[in-house]
Amino acid sequence: MKKVLIFLLIVFALGCAKKEIKPTEEAPVTKERKADEGASTKKKEMVDDTLYAAKKEGDIATETEKAAAEEAISRDVLFDYDQYDIRPDARPILDSVAAWMNSHRGVSITIEGHCDERGTNEYNLALGEKRAKAAREYLSLLGVSANRLSIMTYGEERPACTQSSEDCWQKNRRAHFVLVK
Repeated sequence: MKKVLIFLLIVFALGCAKKEIKPTEEAPVTKERKADEGASTKKKEMVDDTLYAAKKEGDIATETEKAAAEEAISRDVLFDYDQYDIRPDARPILDSVAAWMNSHRGVSITIEGHCDERGTNEYNLALGEKRAKAAREYLSLLGVSANRLSIMTYGEERPACTQSSEDCWQKNRRAHFVLVK
């Protein structure tokens, strides 16, 4: 039964058409955008370091693999307000992470749970942990070994966006993936 469910999830994820998003206008450079670009550069360096270590252990770390690793973990899984259920739009992201991890068995990740600024610190730490656990459970269902998936909760302590608006809060309600060396 479990194998059938996993098979159906994979077939569903692969069968869905992807929408092509065309930019309408160049976004102005803001502090948040500069921070995002800096984080992206830092994440790329971590991917390079991790794959270099994997290559030393006998795996092949090509430029294509580096790009795949960066793509596989670069997108955050977003959550609704006060929720930790995996949303339908998060499933393709998690499917991509699982597929990449299943083809790179020597790599582990930490799943960070984050929240927006609303709520008490204790509540947000608990909610962030539930979000990270939900992402870990989904990846485990797709065949990623649980011992390769650690979790960390930051609650509201590491926001991706610092404005007080719904768009910004949505970016902060997330599970974020970090490669572990």
